[in-house]
Amino acid sequence: MQRMVEWITDDEDPRIADYRDVRERDLVGRRGLFVAEGAVVLRGLLDSPFALTRSILVAEARLPGLSELLARVPPGTPVFAASQAVMDTIVGFPIHRGILALGETPPPRDPASMLSDVGAGGLVLALSCIANHDNMGGLFRNAAAFGVDAVVLDAGCCDPFYRKALRVSVGAVLQVPQVRLLPGADMVSGLQAAGFHVLALSPSGTEDLASIGGGGRVAVILGAEGPGLAPEVLARCETVRIPMAAGFDSLNVATTSGIVLHHLRSRSGDAG
Repeated sequence: MQRMVEWITDDEDPRIADYRDVRERDLVGRRGLFVAEGAVVLRGLLDSPFALTRSILVAEARLPGLSELLARVPPGTPVFAASQAVMDTIVGFPIHRGILALGETPPPRDPASMLSDVGAGGLVLALSCIANHDNMGGLFRNAAAFGVDAVVLDAGCCDPFYRKALRVSVGAVLQVPQVRLLPGADMVSGLQAAGFHVLALSPSGTEDLASIGGGGRVAVILGAEGPGLAPEVLARCETVRIPMAAGFDSLNVATTSGIVLHHLRSRSGDAG
Protein backbone atom coordinates (compact mmCIF):
# COMPACT_ATOMS: atom_id res chain seq x y z
CA MET A 1 0.00 0.00 0.00
CA GLN A 2 1.41 3.37 -1.05
CA ARG A 3 2.17 5.79 1.74
CA MET A 4 0.25 9.09 1.61
CA VAL A 5 2.52 12.14 1.45
CA GLU A 6 2.07 15.82 2.20
CA TRP A 7 3.27 17.98 -0.66
CA ILE A 8 5.55 20.95 -0.06
CA THR A 9 5.57 23.57 -2.83
CA ASP A 10 6.91 26.54 -0.86
CA ASP A 11 10.35 26.40 0.70
CA GLU A 12 9.08 28.70 3.47
CA ASP A 13 6.37 26.23 4.51
CA PRO A 14 6.50 26.11 8.35
CA ARG A 15 5.98 22.33 8.36
CA ILE A 16 9.54 21.81 7.13
CA ALA A 17 11.23 24.51 9.22
CA ASP A 18 13.59 22.01 10.87
CA TYR A 19 14.98 20.98 7.47
CA ARG A 20 16.09 24.48 6.47
CA ASP A 21 19.77 25.33 6.14
CA VAL A 22 20.93 21.87 7.16
CA ARG A 23 24.67 22.56 7.17
CA GLU A 24 24.32 25.65 9.36
CA ARG A 25 22.18 23.73 11.83
CA ASP A 26 24.70 20.90 11.81
CA LEU A 27 27.09 23.36 13.41
CA VAL A 28 24.78 25.00 15.95
CA GLY A 29 22.81 21.91 17.00
CA ARG A 30 19.14 20.99 16.92
CA ARG A 31 17.98 20.78 20.55
CA GLY A 32 17.42 17.04 20.84
CA LEU A 33 16.85 16.42 17.13
CA PHE A 34 19.08 15.09 14.36
CA VAL A 35 18.95 14.75 10.58
CA ALA A 36 19.35 11.34 8.94
CA GLU A 37 20.40 11.46 5.28
CA GLY A 38 19.81 8.71 2.72
CA ALA A 39 17.77 5.52 2.51
CA VAL A 40 20.32 3.40 4.41
CA VAL A 41 20.33 5.70 7.44
CA LEU A 42 16.55 6.06 7.30
CA ARG A 43 16.25 2.28 7.45
CA GLY A 44 18.47 2.33 10.53
CA LEU A 45 16.28 4.99 12.09
CA LEU A 46 13.08 3.05 11.44
CA ASP A 47 14.71 -0.06 12.96
CA SER A 48 16.21 1.79 15.92
CA PRO A 49 15.31 0.46 19.37
CA PHE A 50 15.77 3.90 20.95
CA ALA A 51 15.54 6.78 18.41
CA LEU A 52 12.17 8.07 17.18
CA THR A 53 11.30 9.34 13.69
CA ARG A 54 9.63 12.75 13.77
CA SER A 55 9.18 13.35 10.01
CA ILE A 56 10.60 12.57 6.56
CA LEU A 57 11.28 14.78 3.53
CA VAL A 58 11.63 13.13 0.11
CA ALA A 59 12.41 14.43 -3.36
CA GLU A 60 9.54 13.71 -5.76
CA ALA A 61 11.70 11.65 -8.12
CA ARG A 62 12.70 9.29 -5.29
CA LEU A 63 9.18 8.39 -4.20
CA PRO A 64 8.67 5.33 -6.47
CA GLY A 65 11.94 3.70 -5.42
CA LEU A 66 11.31 4.33 -1.73
CA SER A 67 7.70 3.16 -1.56
CA GLU A 68 8.54 -0.05 0.32
CA LEU A 69 10.67 1.76 2.88
CA LEU A 70 8.14 4.57 3.36
CA ALA A 71 5.41 2.00 3.96
CA ARG A 72 7.23 1.13 7.20
CA VAL A 73 7.00 4.67 8.58
CA PRO A 74 4.86 4.66 11.74
CA PRO A 75 1.31 5.99 11.38
CA GLY A 76 1.08 9.61 12.37
CA THR A 77 4.64 10.39 11.28
CA PRO A 78 4.41 12.92 8.43
CA VAL A 79 6.11 12.19 5.12
CA PHE A 80 6.68 15.37 3.12
CA ALA A 81 7.49 15.40 -0.60
CA ALA A 82 8.84 18.21 -2.76
CA SER A 83 10.36 18.74 -6.17
CA GLN A 84 14.13 18.45 -6.27
CA ALA A 85 14.45 22.21 -6.77
CA VAL A 86 12.28 23.04 -3.76
CA MET A 87 14.04 20.45 -1.60
CA ASP A 88 17.47 21.81 -2.54
CA THR A 89 16.32 25.32 -1.63
CA ILE A 90 14.98 24.14 1.73
CA VAL A 91 18.13 22.25 2.62
CA GLY A 92 20.52 24.88 1.28
CA PHE A 93 22.55 22.67 -1.08
CA PRO A 94 21.89 19.98 -3.74
CA ILE A 95 20.72 16.93 -1.80
CA HIS A 96 21.62 14.12 -4.18
CA ARG A 97 20.35 11.29 -1.99
CA GLY A 98 16.90 12.85 -2.15
CA ILE A 99 15.74 11.84 1.30
CA LEU A 100 16.12 13.29 4.78
CA ALA A 101 14.51 12.33 8.06
CA LEU A 102 14.23 14.19 11.32
CA GLY A 103 14.81 12.03 14.38
CA GLU A 104 14.67 12.55 18.13
CA THR A 105 17.78 11.72 20.12
CA PRO A 106 17.15 9.29 22.99
CA PRO A 107 17.11 10.64 26.54
CA PRO A 108 20.41 10.32 28.43
CA ARG A 109 20.97 7.04 30.23
CA ASP A 110 22.74 6.35 33.49
CA PRO A 111 26.15 4.78 32.67
CA ALA A 112 26.08 2.32 35.57
CA SER A 113 22.60 1.15 34.61
CA MET A 114 23.54 0.62 30.96
CA LEU A 115 26.72 -1.27 31.84
CA SER A 116 24.81 -3.49 34.25
CA ASP A 117 22.62 -4.59 31.33
CA VAL A 118 25.64 -6.07 29.52
CA GLY A 119 25.68 -9.81 30.07
CA ALA A 120 28.49 -12.26 30.74
CA GLY A 121 30.89 -12.30 27.82
CA GLY A 122 29.74 -8.81 26.88
CA LEU A 123 31.90 -6.39 24.91
CA VAL A 124 31.94 -2.61 25.33
CA LEU A 125 33.72 -0.03 23.19
CA ALA A 126 34.83 3.02 25.20
CA LEU A 127 35.90 6.16 23.33
CA SER A 128 37.98 9.03 24.66
CA CYS A 129 38.21 12.43 22.92
CA ILE A 130 37.17 11.19 19.47
CA ALA A 131 36.48 14.53 17.78
CA ASN A 132 36.40 13.51 14.11
CA HIS A 133 32.93 12.69 12.77
CA ASP A 134 34.23 10.32 10.08
CA ASN A 135 36.07 8.33 12.74
CA MET A 136 33.04 8.36 15.03
CA GLY A 137 30.85 6.98 12.26
CA GLY A 138 33.40 4.30 11.41
CA LEU A 139 33.73 3.27 15.05
CA PHE A 140 29.99 2.77 15.41
CA ARG A 141 29.84 0.85 12.13
CA ASN A 142 32.49 -1.55 13.42
CA ALA A 143 30.80 -1.76 16.81
CA ALA A 144 27.58 -2.89 15.15
CA ALA A 145 29.37 -5.27 12.77
CA PHE A 146 31.10 -7.11 15.62
CA GLY A 147 28.21 -7.20 18.06
CA VAL A 148 29.39 -4.65 20.62
CA ASP A 149 26.87 -4.43 23.45
CA ALA A 150 27.34 -0.74 24.22
CA VAL A 151 29.48 2.26 23.35
CA VAL A 152 30.66 4.58 26.12
CA LEU A 153 31.72 8.11 25.15
CA ASP A 154 33.54 10.55 27.37
CA ALA A 155 32.69 14.25 27.44
CA GLY A 156 35.44 15.01 24.92
CA CYS A 157 33.83 13.01 22.10
CA CYS A 158 31.93 14.59 19.23
CA ASP A 159 28.23 13.95 18.70
CA PRO A 160 27.51 10.55 17.07
CA PHE A 161 24.15 11.94 15.90
CA TYR A 162 25.86 14.57 13.74
CA ARG A 163 24.65 14.07 10.16
CA LYS A 164 28.03 13.04 8.74
CA ALA A 165 28.75 10.61 11.57
CA LEU A 166 25.36 9.00 11.03
CA ARG A 167 25.99 8.67 7.30
CA VAL A 168 29.47 7.16 7.71
CA SER A 169 28.10 4.72 10.28
CA VAL A 170 25.46 3.54 7.73
CA GLY A 171 22.92 3.96 10.50
CA ALA A 172 24.82 1.95 13.13
CA VAL A 173 24.71 4.92 15.53
CA LEU A 174 20.97 4.24 15.68
CA GLN A 175 21.41 0.56 16.51
CA VAL A 176 24.11 0.28 19.18
CA PRO A 177 23.22 1.36 22.76
CA GLN A 178 25.37 4.27 23.88
CA VAL A 179 25.95 6.48 26.87
CA ARG A 180 27.88 9.72 27.31
CA LEU A 181 29.77 10.41 30.53
CA LEU A 182 29.55 13.74 32.29
CA PRO A 183 32.61 16.02 32.29
CA GLY A 184 35.11 14.82 34.86
CA ALA A 185 33.71 11.30 35.04
CA ASP A 186 36.35 8.58 35.38
CA MET A 187 35.79 6.17 32.49
CA VAL A 188 38.24 3.51 33.66
CA SER A 189 36.93 3.40 37.23
CA GLY A 190 33.35 3.20 36.01
CA LEU A 191 34.10 0.28 33.71
CA GLN A 192 36.11 -1.58 36.32
CA ALA A 193 33.46 -1.02 38.98
CA ALA A 194 30.92 -2.56 36.60
CA GLY A 195 33.07 -5.70 36.36
CA PHE A 196 34.81 -5.16 33.02
CA HIS A 197 38.38 -6.09 32.23
CA VAL A 198 39.65 -2.95 30.52
CA LEU A 199 42.00 -3.08 27.53
CA ALA A 200 43.62 0.16 26.36
CA LEU A 201 45.05 0.34 22.84
CA SER A 202 48.38 2.08 22.46
CA PRO A 203 51.46 1.79 20.21
CA SER A 204 53.43 1.40 23.45
CA GLY A 205 51.19 -1.38 24.77
CA THR A 206 52.85 -4.15 26.75
CA GLU A 207 50.85 -7.01 25.19
CA ASP A 208 50.44 -7.97 21.54
CA LEU A 209 46.82 -8.24 20.47
CA ALA A 210 47.33 -11.86 19.39
CA SER A 211 48.04 -12.83 23.01
CA ILE A 212 44.74 -11.47 24.30
CA GLY A 213 42.08 -14.12 24.83
CA GLY A 214 38.33 -13.78 24.85
CA GLY A 215 35.83 -14.51 27.60
CA GLY A 216 34.45 -12.45 30.45
CA ARG A 217 33.18 -8.91 30.20
CA VAL A 218 35.68 -6.80 28.27
CA ALA A 219 35.86 -3.07 27.55
CA VAL A 220 38.19 -1.70 24.87
CA ILE A 221 39.28 1.93 25.24
CA LEU A 222 40.43 3.89 22.20
CA GLY A 223 41.71 7.46 22.10
CA ALA A 224 42.01 10.10 19.41
CA GLU A 225 44.56 9.71 16.64
CA GLY A 226 47.75 11.57 17.46
CA PRO A 227 47.57 12.13 21.22
CA GLY A 228 46.07 8.72 21.97
CA LEU A 229 45.07 7.86 25.52
CA ALA A 230 46.31 9.84 28.50
CA PRO A 231 49.13 8.27 30.57
CA GLU A 232 46.88 8.09 33.64
CA VAL A 233 44.40 6.00 31.64
CA LEU A 234 47.06 3.65 30.32
CA ALA A 235 48.51 3.19 33.82
CA ARG A 236 45.27 1.61 35.08
CA CYS A 237 44.53 -0.74 32.17
CA GLU A 238 46.03 -3.72 30.44
CA THR A 239 47.71 -2.04 27.48
CA VAL A 240 47.59 -3.69 24.07
CA ARG A 241 49.35 -2.99 20.79
CA ILE A 242 48.92 -4.19 17.21
CA PRO A 243 52.32 -5.23 15.79
CA MET A 244 53.18 -3.47 12.52
CA ALA A 245 55.93 -3.19 9.95
CA ALA A 246 58.99 -1.12 10.74
CA GLY A 247 58.36 2.59 10.41
CA PHE A 248 54.69 2.41 11.39
CA ASP A 249 53.29 2.31 14.90
CA SER A 250 49.62 3.22 14.56
CA LEU A 251 46.50 2.95 12.41
CA ASN A 252 43.39 5.01 11.89
CA VAL A 253 41.31 4.64 15.06
CA ALA A 254 38.32 3.15 13.24
CA THR A 255 40.58 0.62 11.51
CA THR A 256 42.11 -0.26 14.87
CA SER A 257 38.68 -0.87 16.34
CA GLY A 258 37.76 -3.27 13.55
CA ILE A 259 40.89 -5.35 14.05
CA VAL A 260 40.55 -5.47 17.83
CA LEU A 261 36.82 -6.19 17.93
CA HIS A 262 37.12 -8.95 15.34
CA HIS A 263 39.95 -10.54 17.32
CA LEU A 264 38.01 -10.46 20.59
CA ARG A 265 34.81 -11.80 19.06
CA SER A 266 36.75 -14.56 17.30
CA ARG A 267 38.41 -15.60 20.55
CA SER A 268 35.10 -15.59 22.41
CA GLY A 269 33.42 -17.71 19.74
CA ASP A 270 30.85 -15.06 18.78
CA ALA A 271 32.25 -14.07 15.38
CA GLY A 272 30.08 -14.80 12.36
